[in-house]
Amino acid sequence: MKPKRFAFIRFLTLAFLMLGTIGASAQAIFINAPQPTGNTNNGSTDPWTAICASDTFNDYFVNVTWFGTANGGNEFILELSDNIGSFANAVELARVDDQNGNTDFDINFAITTDVRGNGYKMRVRSTNPAKIGDESPAYPMYYMDVTTNLNISELGNGVPPGSICSVGAITLQVDNIPNPETYQYIWYRSGSPLGGENAHTLTVSQSGIYQAFIFYGNDCTGSGNTDSNFVDVTIGSTGQGIFINPPTQTALCSGDTEVLSINTTDPSWTYKWYRDGNQMVGATTSTYTVDASVPGFEGDYQVEISSPSICTERSAAIAITNADNFTVTRVNDANMVLLPSETKTLSISTNAIGPTYKWYRNGTEIVGATGTSYDASQAGTYYAVVTQSGGTCPGTIKNSETTEVVVPASFEFIADYASAYTACTNTDIVLEVQTINAVLSDNSTVDVTTDVASSFTYQWTRTGSNVAGATSSSISLTATTENGDYAVEGVLSTYNTTSNTLPVQLLTNETVTISSTSTIYCNSTDTVTISTTTDLTGETFAWQRDGTDINSTDTTLNVTELGTYRLVVDKNGCDLISNEINITPLNPDLITMDPIGDIIFPEGTSRTVTASGGTSYRWYDANNVEISISDSVTFTEEGTYTLIANIDNCEITRQVNVEYLDTFKVPNVITPNGDGSNDQWVLPNSYSNKTDVNVIIYNDKGIELLNVTDYRNNWPESSMTFPSQNMVFYYVIKNANETLKQGTITVIR
Repeated sequence: MKPKRFAFIRFLTLAFLMLGTIGASAQAIFINAPQPTGNTNNGSTDPWTAICASDTFNDYFVNVTWFGTANGGNEFILELSDNIGSFANAVELARVDDQNGNTDFDINFAITTDVRGNGYKMRVRSTNPAKIGDESPAYPMYYMDVTTNLNISELGNGVPPGSICSVGAITLQVDNIPNPETYQYIWYRSGSPLGGENAHTLTVSQSGIYQAFIFYGNDCTGSGNTDSNFVDVTIGSTGQGIFINPPTQTALCSGDTEVLSINTTDPSWTYKWYRDGNQMVGATTSTYTVDASVPGFEGDYQVEISSPSICTERSAAIAITNADNFTVTRVNDANMVLLPSETKTLSISTNAIGPTYKWYRNGTEIVGATGTSYDASQAGTYYAVVTQSGGTCPGTIKNSETTEVVVPASFEFIADYASAYTACTNTDIVLEVQTINAVLSDNSTVDVTTDVASSFTYQWTRTGSNVAGATSSSISLTATTENGDYAVEGVLSTYNTTSNTLPVQLLTNETVTISSTSTIYCNSTDTVTISTTTDLTGETFAWQRDGTDINSTDTTLNVTELGTYRLVVDKNGCDLISNEINITPLNPDLITMDPIGDIIFPEGTSRTVTASGGTSYRWYDANNVEISISDSVTFTEEGTYTLIANIDNCEITRQVNVEYLDTFKVPNVITPNGDGSNDQWVLPNSYSNKTDVNVIIYNDKGIELLNVTDYRNNWPESSMTFPSQNMVFYYVIKNANETLKQGTITVIR
């Protein structure tokens, strides 16, 4: 049976009223904190104490009790806090709309999949009237999205080991769930939890048997089924002391082989061979044969042993090198141009021991060409063959890279901008010869830029005319007077060529700045003037509002509309654009005063009020006498004062009422009989006419009759009737932070 609360609802109502803890709303409705209750879906009668949800079970109930009066269409909404009990971003769990006549009911809900923690609270709020109920105590709540066994392994391995032996510390990791770093864990060593270790990795420096669980709180961890495999770790083991027997040679020639073997063997051991730390497929015996005819055989070799009875152990590395590993380097460019009556010198370099050389053209040996260089006089594809006669591996042969020697029919220049370029945006640009192609007799091209770029003579032209002094492979343009269409001509021996054309339209380096008499538009009779220091005489220009031309004749602009203004000047066909000025409407709320509202202080003292948000201030007393021109003024006498604040050329007027503090107390008896005396409940001015003070009045049944800020000493209204001669009402006076005053009002008729 659920506990019934009806017998003491009236008592609670009166008690809350007297304590001044009743919240403000249009109707009196009070919602208790939701309480865990049994699950009617599975027949359980025991209230839950923690929530351990998963994809197979996520079904819970809370009991809700309330009293008061709900309006039609009201809904009750069950909300969940965050993990530290804050409802700043409350999550809705459930809502019901059929319980307005039932003050004791259950709500069925499920938690969301991101809930994990011990500090979650719940509350219920209503929608009509809008009321937030009491918060529940904090409960452990976990959505267990992982409910399968974990796998832990050595970091970087991923294989669940039964045991690990290591001379030094190792790192274990959880490796079989997505985003393992988003969970908290409990790690155990030999059955004892390791305090303070809750990450998905664990540095192990002590021997023991290790296991991990995902931590779903003290109440849910055991039901998560996330226990991992056990890993038996031995730290400080010296192992079997294995090593690879010294090989007969470690520098191998092409075709050589070398057998690597372990110093000791055991029938129970399993073997793995590694090269440069990578396991070699199929290498699982106590020996491994290195074959120098296989490309990439060079490297550091190791052997690893493992067995259920020993710790896994890997040997020190043996380095095997390639004795044939000499180099042949082409010294000249890959593509070279052969001009009439000219030769091209081709050359190579090598670190081979005792090298000999042979040069080839188009695959055919050139008789007598046996040096490190060769002067080519014919077009063709050239390379050198180097034979090593000394060292460990005599007779090894290597070819150089090829060189393409071409005889061009003509040349092609490709000119381009040296950096990003946009017309009427760039204020400078460099043009350059980017590529020089040799055009062969079959119209195919070969890039010969690096070979011949320094051999050409150059002349840049603008719109068909030579540019004086522009005789290099690039030209730098920095002024609008240099705008035009550019090309470059080149001469080499009997060859002449002209590049493609590059149009250039630079923007001037000048700047146009505009300013205004104000950025605030006061009213329909106001005018803001925008001007510039730039001389617009003889210039083509346009004033723009929000990007649209509005005036192209006046050198200053008188603004009578809101918007974003700028000046655009035509400079050599390019738009030179000024800064922007945003004209916005006057917002009187920009002028604020501290403190706000009526100023009240005890007679004989003073109070300072400070204004902000303006550009200038003038304060006047009731006789229109100026008393201050600063942002603040100190009042010592009652009266009505005036502030005139300026924001640029706009004026804003505010009145300030200054009163002495009332010394009478909050009345607890009124006699609304229409005689003009004590007809209404009049509060001291420290409480009345205050926008930050909340006044609430309840009748003897706990029903809210009045709930206002800025109370005007006007309760009860003349239309209000009192069925009894003497009636008692309850009041609460409070601000945003605390209850200031509370008590009773007796109405005598």
